Amino acid sequence: MELFINGEAAHAPSGLTLLELLEQRNLKPQDVVVERNLALVPRDAFATTLLEPGDHLEILHFVGGG
Repeated sequence: MELFINGEAAHAPSGLTLLELLEQRNLKPQDVVVERNLALVPRDAFATTLLEPGDHLEILHFVGGG
């Protein structure tokens, strides 16, 4: 299926959860905020949020520094 991640088209297998997508991209759930179709997804819902064709995701990754 085709998704849009941070404004770019991406392909993913059907039946993928948001948590699985993050794991595929080597992102730790505790280090990101995800918006799906203009709505924030709570972290505790990452594992149960099934992605659908055409979903628009914005994934913000926190980077520490000083």
